[in-house]
Amino acid sequence: MTDEPSGLPAEMFEAQRDRLRAVAYRMLGSHADAEDVVQEAWIRLARQDATAIDNLGGWLTTVVGRLSLDLLRSRRAHPESEYDLVATPADEPAPDEQAMLADAVAVALLVVLDSLTPSERLAFVLHDMFAVPFQEIGQILGKSPDATKMIASRARRKVRATDRPAGPGREHRQVVAAFRAAALAGDFEALLRVLDPNVKLTVDTPDGMIVTIGATEVAAGARRFSGEVASHRPVLLSGRPGHISLRADGTPLSAVAFDVADGRITAIHIITDPAKLAALQ
Repeated sequence: MTDEPSGLPAEMFEAQRDRLRAVAYRMLGSHADAEDVVQEAWIRLARQDATAIDNLGGWLTTVVGRLSLDLLRSRRAHPESEYDLVATPADEPAPDEQAMLADAVAVALLVVLDSLTPSERLAFVLHDMFAVPFQEIGQILGKSPDATKMIASRARRKVRATDRPAGPGREHRQVVAAFRAAALAGDFEALLRVLDPNVKLTVDTPDGMIVTIGATEVAAGARRFSGEVASHRPVLLSGRPGHISLRADGTPLSAVAFDVADGRITAIHIITDPAKLAALQ
């Protein structure tokens, strides 16, 4: 059974929890992994005399950093992990444009960070995002402050040199909205106009992946399922325009993400696997 925070150490830890969670998430790109790392940090703190720790924030950051570094290195050995599927409401008025773009940029940054080595990622995240001194980062990495500065500088150059994908603008969402309207109307010709000739449809089911390629085939399928499309709500799925269908209790029944380029839909990703839907943030 997991220890639950209680007493003075718990109050001290709770004051740091949000920051620690943010550090771990930027390091790992996964809300679930970040929560696990933060919980492990609490367990380790519970075994210590917290009043004897001079700098609790620094101590906890070091613990979270080391745990995250170990997990990143483990991923390199077993690179099957994926980013969280994050759903963000996309049916709000125009002022929400900035929030949606921020979400897309955050996802894009996680993709960029994944190109770094574990040491580079830790140095960049802790120093450039959370202003942790190089001396403390060096203690986590087992490097001198000067060597840690070089690692962070190398990471910074890589991040700046990487072209980050832009968030889905209004034009992309309009293309997806046109697809939805055409599907609801059963308008085959209108569907063909918004689909790339080589559009790829992928359906992620509990039994495996089903792939359909070609605008004609995808448009025909969209017309058949127009009734289901009517219940979909527009969202952003990990920064991409999409739809989500919810059960009466609010849990996701299915999720659809669209890739759009040059005014046409190039790929459609449908998720019906309950296990993946259950992890939807």
